[in-house]
Amino acid sequence: MDQRVVSGETTSFDAGFEQSLRPQQLHQYIGQEQVKDNLSIFIEAARKRQESLDHVLLYGPPGLGKTTLAAVIANEMNVNLRTTSGPAIERPGDLAAVVSSLEPGDVLFIDEIHRLNRAIEEVLYPAMEDFCLDIVVGKGPEARSIRLDLPPFTLIGATTRAGSLSAPLRDRFGVPLRLEYYETEPLTEIVIRSAAVFDVTITKEAAIEIAKRSRGTPRIANRLLKRVRDYAQVRGDGKITMDSTQEALELLQVDSYGLDHIDHKLMTSLIEQFKGGPVGIETISASIGEESITIEDVYEPYLLQIGFIQRTPRGRVATYAAYQHFGYPLPEA
Repeated sequence: MDQRVVSGETTSFDAGFEQSLRPQQLHQYIGQEQVKDNLSIFIEAARKRQESLDHVLLYGPPGLGKTTLAAVIANEMNVNLRTTSGPAIERPGDLAAVVSSLEPGDVLFIDEIHRLNRAIEEVLYPAMEDFCLDIVVGKGPEARSIRLDLPPFTLIGATTRAGSLSAPLRDRFGVPLRLEYYETEPLTEIVIRSAAVFDVTITKEAAIEIAKRSRGTPRIANRLLKRVRDYAQVRGDGKITMDSTQEALELLQVDSYGLDHIDHKLMTSLIEQFKGGPVGIETISASIGEESITIEDVYEPYLLQIGFIQRTPRGRVATYAAYQHFGYPLPEA
């Protein structure tokens, strides 16, 4: 898959600067007001009872702040945060090593929890419900079960594919929270705040322009801001203006909707080659040289969100809005 500046997925160059931009407390976290309101109540109630917070499931598209929110929750509860991911836990012993090192009330954050091995899930159930682990030691007739008592802790699971979670695991989360795509206004706040952290001057109009092209995703907004900052420093006087922003984003091939060259390739193929559809996902995959699962997980969600593609029983269909945006004559009814 091509490296995309408008992808919500985490990349290697995100890690360093994202850490410096992350808020530490709930009131500093911009956007997701419904999620914040609910969390503030649950956290305050847990603190008053001097209990650990109930297990939390954060789900939604990539780049919306699930990892950041996990760190904020740990800070608000004044406990330690231990981070791992579903693919990293390969054996029950790996899980035992992680949870046995937790202190009372600590937060264990498991990213991509939908990728947990089913055998690991079975071990995780008693850990979440009864705060104990049943580990089988040995094989065959000599195998025996050892029960390890665990301190009360909060498991925060993050996933971009809530539907891929097994029902028994999903049901054990007392606080399921969906993160939604951002509107332009809170994204503009994020861009202005990040510019201040970067110590770069930005006009309000430029911040709004970056926010509009960020696909409703804070991670993309920060990534675009970083690239526009580079352009302003090299081609301008270092100040991010509307002109430098538009020039930089044009150079990056990010259009007014936040669509890049891969989105254009997909939509052009759908409209030109397949007359707007309907066409199956496997056919689209073969025509643009991308895996079908990548199209479904990475490219399609935002195109569906802005109404450029429709999913039908017969396949994908380009909408009239897509024809207009890409400059094609509308098809006959």
